[in-house]
Amino acid sequence: MKLRQATTCANCERLAKRVAKLEARVLTLVSQLPDASARIAELEAENARLCEQLAKLRKNSSTSSKPPSSDIVKPRKPALKGGKKRRRGGQPGHPRHLRPSFPPEIVDEFFPYTLDCCPDCGHTLRCSRNAPRTIQQIEIEEMPIRIEEHQGLAYWCPHCRKVHYAPIPASVVKAGLLGPRLTALVAFMKGVCHTSFSTIRKFLRDVVGVKISRGQLAKLIHKVSESLAAGYAELFERLPGEPVLNIDETGHKENGDKFWTWCFRAQLYTLFRIDKSRSSKVLVDTLGKEFNGVLGCDYFGAYRKYMREFGALVQFCMAHLIRDVKFLITLADKKQQAYGKRVRRALRDLFGVIHRRGKMSEKGFQKALQAAREKVMHAATTRVPSGNHAQNLANRFREHGESYFRFITTPGIEPTNNLAEQAIRFVVIDRRITQGTRSEAGRQWCERIWTVIATCAQQGRSAFDFLYASIQAHFNETPVPSLLAQPP
Repeated sequence: MKLRQATTCANCERLAKRVAKLEARVLTLVSQLPDASARIAELEAENARLCEQLAKLRKNSSTSSKPPSSDIVKPRKPALKGGKKRRRGGQPGHPRHLRPSFPPEIVDEFFPYTLDCCPDCGHTLRCSRNAPRTIQQIEIEEMPIRIEEHQGLAYWCPHCRKVHYAPIPASVVKAGLLGPRLTALVAFMKGVCHTSFSTIRKFLRDVVGVKISRGQLAKLIHKVSESLAAGYAELFERLPGEPVLNIDETGHKENGDKFWTWCFRAQLYTLFRIDKSRSSKVLVDTLGKEFNGVLGCDYFGAYRKYMREFGALVQFCMAHLIRDVKFLITLADKKQQAYGKRVRRALRDLFGVIHRRGKMSEKGFQKALQAAREKVMHAATTRVPSGNHAQNLANRFREHGESYFRFITTPGIEPTNNLAEQAIRFVVIDRRITQGTRSEAGRQWCERIWTVIATCAQQGRSAFDFLYASIQAHFNETPVPSLLAQPP
């Protein structure tokens, strides 16, 4: 009995020691809880910061204003219904385009082919009333140029005892080695085709049969640039009076220095200007301080400053806005994700109204637009989460909401800035191929030739024909043709 009691007491002592150790351990853990909670909060904040950085690094042309050329991995286009891939070539429902035949009056030579007898049975044949089967073929001449020699004959004056030369026409002297049409071809290759002087030199040598140095080609391009100066100045003077201008800018290199190419797209023409600055000063120098039209642009600070200081009316690009909203959906913060999805749904409803315009009356369309606008404003400015990106977007709507929906109340205004972005795409391609300019003369050439190319495309005119007409006028010292659309 005594032995059992002694054993029980020993067990109780061991149990008490274990309980004491556990209590001490619990107290230690409890004392560490504040530090652990602080560490967890710190790690959660670090995780949120890293997730936000990752979302920023994953920005591409579909979730920001970055150009598509900067995308390392191109965003995938949505698949067709049923998961099928889009086939190459013409798409179902698109009209078929066939090149029309040349009219008989401009065909230089006809080659009729005859049959003496039936190729199947050898019987004699009679002429049919059916139209012949034809193949029209275009070919260049073996010598596609005409070489002229202009001679100022020499005359001796026995009275003055001097030799006098008959004057050669000033237009011939001004043109020099290449005539107006061949000069226009070189300018077309240099400006429209992004061709280097070396490639033009090889083309003239191997195809045309004329050897010209790169220096001579550079002088020739300078002549063409001078011929375009008056037409460019005419458009530049008209810019401040335009009712609507879509504007965009992109980088430009000159001997390693950073310049900016500005694109101003009006209804009838497009003008390019290269400047050292990307600030609102360029807008002031180009449009003045009393511009009364509407600017279509992105949310870049230079446009906001110009709007704020001079009271200009602005239509901010809705396409850029949609990309910023899509960026919110890529964030790790669930609240900001939900906010972005809510705003995106409202914007989709707005563009759904725009796409149904042809099925609605003008009054019904305006009413539906206003309702969709109110829905977007409500979604963007209410129940905004505390995240920086969501707050920034909400503040943008509170401060400049009207400038996103000016197209609703002002006729002729596009909700996006796609017109300017499409016009400036040619410049981006040229920059990638040519690597920029080297001098002020090169900048002027780019400004003028890009203006000619974009304006002629906008008006459905031939850029080569305009270059040829301008060069002829410059050589003959007659009024240069206008880049403004001619009245019908």
